[in-house]
This record gives sequence, structure tokens and C-alpha cells, in this order.
Amino acid sequence: MKLNKPFLAIYLAFNLAEASKTPDCINGPLAKTLACDTTASPPVRAAALVQALNITEKLVNLVDMSLGAERIGLPAYAWWNEALHGVAASPGVSFNQAGQEFSHATSFANTITLAAAFDNDLVYEVADTISTEARAFSNAELAGLDYWTPNINPYKDPRWGRGHETPGEDPVHIKGYVQALLEGLEGRDKIKKVIATCKHFAAYDLERWQGALRYRFNAVVTSQDLSEYYLQPFQQCARDSKVGSFMCSYNALNGTPACASTYLMDDILRKHWNWTEHNNYITSDCNAIQDFLPNFHNFSQTPAQAAADAYNAGTDTVCEVPGYPPLTDVIGAYNQSLLSEEIIDRALRRLYEGLIRAGYLDSASSHPYTKISWSQVNTPKAQALALQSATDGIVLLKNNGLLPLDLTNKTIALIGHWANATRQMLGGYSGIPPYYANPIYAATQLNVTFHHAPGPVNQSSPSPNDTWTSPALSAASKSDIILYLGGTDLSIAAEDRDRDSIAWPSAQLSLLTSLAQMGKPTIVARLGDQVDDTPLLSNPNISSILWVGYPGQSGGTALFNIITGVSSPAARLPVTVYPETYTSLIPLTAMSLRPTSARPGRTYRWYPSPVLPFGHGLHYTTFTAKFGVFESLTINIAELVSNCNERYLDLCRFPQVSVWVSNTGELKSDYVALVFVRGEYGPEPYPIKTLVGYKRIRDIEPGTTGAAPVGVVVGDLARVDLGGNRVLFPGRYEFLLDVEGGRDRVVIELVGEEVVLEKFPQPPAAG
Repeated sequence: MKLNKPFLAIYLAFNLAEASKTPDCINGPLAKTLACDTTASPPVRAAALVQALNITEKLVNLVDMSLGAERIGLPAYAWWNEALHGVAASPGVSFNQAGQEFSHATSFANTITLAAAFDNDLVYEVADTISTEARAFSNAELAGLDYWTPNINPYKDPRWGRGHETPGEDPVHIKGYVQALLEGLEGRDKIKKVIATCKHFAAYDLERWQGALRYRFNAVVTSQDLSEYYLQPFQQCARDSKVGSFMCSYNALNGTPACASTYLMDDILRKHWNWTEHNNYITSDCNAIQDFLPNFHNFSQTPAQAAADAYNAGTDTVCEVPGYPPLTDVIGAYNQSLLSEEIIDRALRRLYEGLIRAGYLDSASSHPYTKISWSQVNTPKAQALALQSATDGIVLLKNNGLLPLDLTNKTIALIGHWANATRQMLGGYSGIPPYYANPIYAATQLNVTFHHAPGPVNQSSPSPNDTWTSPALSAASKSDIILYLGGTDLSIAAEDRDRDSIAWPSAQLSLLTSLAQMGKPTIVARLGDQVDDTPLLSNPNISSILWVGYPGQSGGTALFNIITGVSSPAARLPVTVYPETYTSLIPLTAMSLRPTSARPGRTYRWYPSPVLPFGHGLHYTTFTAKFGVFESLTINIAELVSNCNERYLDLCRFPQVSVWVSNTGELKSDYVALVFVRGEYGPEPYPIKTLVGYKRIRDIEPGTTGAAPVGVVVGDLARVDLGGNRVLFPGRYEFLLDVEGGRDRVVIELVGEEVVLEKFPQPPAAG
């Protein structure tokens, strides 16, 4: 049967109005089918639903705005829903007018700030709250059941515009974050609370840089780097957390577009990681399939061929952005016999089984998820958690003793571009928060006397249109303390916008220098992405530097909680801060991690001279920290592996690592224990060190000691060879506590023969 496009246009216009409605499994036509039989298994129910569709109906349900099938009572469904750090604006999510129910949702700290807390329990609580609010929107028919989050691409280069959407640069840290996040989003029940989507698969970390576009970029990655770095977070998603959905990325990997790569989507994802248990599905990034065409990847010659290449390789649904043709020509692919009904059915079974596992066809269900309502959105508990997510993620980068600060009878100058911010505090993929508690709001709540002046963002200096210096100096002259609220925002780095420079914007640095010369206590609170703080760190007139990232709806309150000592800082940098000269030494397009004679390495594992290292973070108190007693300082590799009952050897537990932390200062504080390993074993070059575990120990009172186990698995101790295989080698493993390793260090000897923990699938032969 051949389909004509005019018929499709009529069908599309007829069904779009039904999007977001739920199927009627009580009185509708579907009620009599096996698809609505809750005693049947999800695969059987999904197969029954697909079998009930004719080919016309099947083809119009293969893209993100699935049109449903009125004939059998299947409503339209919008797959594109977002919830990066709270329910977010997207085609599938609708917010009502202000003052009405569902006019807003809680906006937590964006990913990079939440990740800086290094607290998996906090990540879980935030994700659990997000999924509760998402489910409430879905139950009100204002959103779907699937959400295209999290973004877990490792953030290896500070120029990348979307780095703040990720947990940072380290795979072990990202895996811990992802495990906690997915458990909170998808829930612990048989029915998924929502369907999460791990993106962007894979090797995606470039937007638009010096002529290189994500839509046509070919990421050339060795098997060693792919296995060791770029794929580790996705392995956690698929193999270990069994996430419901994946998103394939815009870029090509070694010559093949990710959304057409059977190596990525079948050999690695579905076969090697066994991501087949629940018939999970893959969506493309938006308009990624049209990027197969000659103007971009030049992989497919026609829209029909591009559609066929995507679905045949394992993509199951395609995201389309309205108004950006050519749209995905699934009809042409089918009419030209490039795409079989068997592949179409496979994709639809995967998609609808995902929805069924989230209760989509269970309209008569009494499950608690179906009862979640507006009363569970933006609750006092959610508001407190949003504040905590921001507070716990603020990193103290420098402090000469000024902080914490008693603001009693003090006048403060609030200067800078985010002093009175609204959406600036949120970052990318944000919804509508209930309020914006910015720094001016927070100061007002504290009854602090302040003088406000705005500041520049990315202007140059000197500028003929300088409207900021004079008001700023005036405000500072009338104040006892200067709080400069600057840094970057989405106008500097964002989706489709990479940076060239990682220096402080020149107008901001010039203004800061002038303010510091006034000789008054000066605090810098830096929004957004990392910049080279060298000029501020070396300036004795700048007393303190705080990094807040994108703190969400309560960013100002969180900042003042830290400044005044209501909360003590304990967060750590989830990325390396590089010198501004770093960007002239290596292009953003270079995917290799290890240093060469021509280029520096990437991340703390391979770069030895940071401005501030990964894991840096100061406190208001002092600590002593040490490892607990190790069971043995010599461990036989064969015995370690043979005593393990894990399905995958890399998940075998290393004998318990514990830390003891004593607060020797005068203020209660949390402490993040970071455990690194270094040594000369496995293939050269050897990394400087590698994070193998972390734990945030909370509320350590002065004069007391807190203790906690730090989980370590042997896969994170292992090295990856040139073929991508993960191998546990014999050798001296030096365990280091904290960033510089100065807290404590213990050497463990692994003896015996090396063991391959994971044999990595090899890419297809070229040509």
C-alpha cells in the first residue's frame, strides 16, 4: 500500500489537537483489546496495540508528535518532554497561565551545580521530586510520561556551550550521579514513575565552534577513549540502571552518524550492554536525521533514504522541529521499499512498551502514581530542597578569612549582571519557577542595607558605551562591603553556542579591578561556567570567590546563606579550571584525552597544571581526614574476582574503603571525601590520578569525627587498553584522600595475573 502526502497532511491536522490525552481503556475501542489487559505482560500488550494499527496509522506514529489512531481510540502523543532540573518548557509540556494550577514547577539547581555537591542522596531526592511534579503534569494531561533527560556527556572542554547541563568531567562521578538520578526519576516500583532518556549517545560535546557544527561534526575517537571515557556514563544508564530510553546524537562517530550507527545502537548498546530486557527505545536528537543528507554528514542522499538508514539501524522515533524541513520521510522510505513494516513494527513495539511500563494504558489503575496532583507541585518540601540543591553546590574557591560574614549594621554593594536576575539563574532547559529568589531579594529578606548597580556581561573594555562603571563605583563608595555578582550566562555559552575564550569577559574584569582598588572587602560570586580566575586569585584586594553555577529559583538565598554562615560551604569543583592559554593549545574538535608532544591532555587525569583542580573546594572550618584500616595491603587479583558474584566483573566490589574525618575548627560543616588512585600499571601513559569513589559526610560538629564507607568497584581501578578492553593489572595502587592527596595515602599491592574485566566490542572494519 502506497501512501500519499496530501492524505498525511489531512490526518496530521485532524489529530494534533488530541495530543497529551490519555487512552480510554474503560469505555473506548481499546478497552476490548489485549493492549488494555493489565494481566498481560507489557511486551504482549504493546504487540497487540501495534497489531491493531494499519500501515497508515503506523507511519504517522514514528515521529515525536505521534498522531495516534482515532479509529481504535489511541490519542496523539508528544514524546518531546523536558525535565533537566525541573519540569521544563518543551513541545510536550504545557504550563497554564500565572495564577492557575500548573502555572509553574520547582526549578532546582541546574546539573553542574547539583553535581558539585557530590551527594548521590541529594541527587536522588531532587530527581524524585522532579518526577513527582512531572507525573502531576502528566496526570493533568499537560505533559507526557517520558522526559528527555539527563544529559550525561562528559564535560571535557570548558568551551562547550552545554557543559552546565552535565554532571562534569569525571566518568566515575557522572556514573554515581546518573545512578541516583535515574532511580529518582524512574522510581523503584514495577511501574515507571516517568521514562528517563540518557543523552546524547555518543561522543557529543560540540555545538558551533569556528566553523565546526554539531550537525556535521565527525567525532574521531579511539576505542580506548570511547570505552574509557565517552561511553562510561551510558553504560551505567543502559546496563546497570536499565533506563527506559536513549537519545542518539547529532554528530557522527568515526564516519557514521550516531543515529545510523549499528555499532553504537546494536553492537554496544543492545548487545554488549544487554539493553534488551524491556524492549527499550531510542529517539533521535531533533532533526538529526535530516543531518544525514549531503549538506551535512553526506551519509544519505535523500530524505527517504535518511529515514530508512535511521530506523533500520535501530532508531525508533525521530524528533522533528516544526518549520525546519525536510521532515523525516518515513512514508517515502516505506513506499520505496527502503523501510519494511517489520522494522516499523519493531520501533512501535519498543515505543509503546515503554509507555505501557509507565502505566499509559492503565486508566483504571489505582496505583499511587495516577493520584499525584497539583497539590504535590512546588510544595514547601520541594522549595526547601531547591534551596538546598543550590546551597550545597556552591563552591568556595578563595577566602582570606572574610567569610563567613556578619552583615549586622553593614551596608553592602550588590553589583553585577545577576544581582537582580530571573531566568539567568536557571540555565538551559528550564521551566517556569514559582519565584526568583535572586540576590536583591535575599538581601531584602535579611533587612540588609544595600546599594545596587548593574554590570556588564560580555562587553569589551574599554567600551565607548560604558554605562556600568560609574554607577558601580558610586554604589561601592557608599558601602562597607562589595559583592560582585558576575561570571557567564547563556548569552556567552549555551546550546548552539560554544566559547572561544575562557578568560573573564574583559569589561567585567576591568570593573572588578577598579572595585578591588577601592580597598574594601570584596566578594565575587560567579555565575555560569568556569573561567580562568587567575587575576582574581592573585589579587590580594579580592577577599573571597564563590562559584554558584546555575543555582535555580533560590540562587540568591543560597548565596547569602553561604556568605553569612547559615550554611557552610563543602562543595567541590566537578571540572578542571584551565588557564586561558589552554584554548590556544588544543582545538575543541580534538577528541583525544591523553597528552601528546603537540597537545596537552584533557581533564584532571591528563592535565597537570590547572588554575584550580577538579575537586577543589574550601571550607569555613578545618579538617583532618584519614583512611580507615584496610583489610589487607596485598590483594590477589584472581581471588578478588573469583569471590565476586556480580554478573559483570567490573562491578566487583573492592574491599571496603572507609574514611574518618575530624572537624578541628569551630563551625559545623559537611565534608566531601574524594578517593583517588594512581600508579604505574597498565598501558602508558599513566594518568596523574583517577577518582574511584566519593562520599559527602554531613553535619560534622566541631570537635567530632564523622566516618563513612566509600564504595569502590574494581572496574574503576582498572585501566583500558588500546582495544577498549578493561583490564585489572597487578601493581602498586596508591590510594589518595582529597584533591592533593595530602590528607592521607595508602599503598595497596595487587598481585597475580592481569584479568580482563570487560572485552569491548570492536568497530566494523573500514571500507
